[in-house]
Amino acid sequence: MQNPAEFDYDRAAPLDVREVGQREREGVVERLLTYATPLGARRAAEIIRPDGAGPHPAILYVHWYEPESPDSNRTQFQAEARQLARRGAAALLIETLWSDRDFFIKRTQDDDYANSVRQVVELRQALDLLLAQPGVDAGRLAYVGHDFGAMYGALAGSVDGRPTCYALMAATPRFHEWYLYSPRLEGQPREQFIATMAPLDPIARVARLAPAPVLFQFGHSDPHVPDERALEFYAAASAPKQIRWYDAGHGLSEAATRDRVAWLAQQLGLADD
Repeated sequence: MQNPAEFDYDRAAPLDVREVGQREREGVVERLLTYATPLGARRAAEIIRPDGAGPHPAILYVHWYEPESPDSNRTQFQAEARQLARRGAAALLIETLWSDRDFFIKRTQDDDYANSVRQVVELRQALDLLLAQPGVDAGRLAYVGHDFGAMYGALAGSVDGRPTCYALMAATPRFHEWYLYSPRLEGQPREQFIATMAPLDPIARVARLAPAPVLFQFGHSDPHVPDERALEFYAAASAPKQIRWYDAGHGLSEAATRDRVAWLAQQLGLADD
């Protein structure tokens, strides 16, 4: 396992937050903003929170990668965040490396390791941004991620212990199971890539999320995460943990959303719906 200092960054550096717009409806405030990352990029994000002083539990939402889907970006969890804001939670929905629909075809395997470290740094900084919001309760902090969002959440959580619970959706346990889709590589180059990425693999990291409870959600018809991989990932996690299955594909289902919302409400002590 490599040194956790690999994922360090200057937490004192200014976020340079620039508000783009704000609106309020039904007691929920939504702010669209951009902020500076430690490595020089700017990211877009949305804060969805109750209109009130708090204290508010908080949720960091990190979306999936599905370029054919219109919600393969920070908008994926907007409806869920609004629902939970009405029950008292503040949420941050962020942009990621894979918010670009062409992310996968533009990337190279030579860059996958460095980009993964970069993404972990940006997730840690996103937690800083969320916890800097007025009235947020750092003792009730959830991480929710789907697909890459879940995989990188397990990696980030292994070096940043601030989230108090995790909901990990349709995550495969090893990065090469995604990144060798294209180009596939054969022989020694393939083995070398697998070995290079292995220290970052979620399955090697997920046990470190304890004592935070973890909810795993998987679809029985997921073409990317067969049941045996899902069970292997779940087995690697430490208690407390739960696994829930759905008659669904990689995008999961409305039933998964209902279960996740109920679980988050319990973990974060939210008001009744």
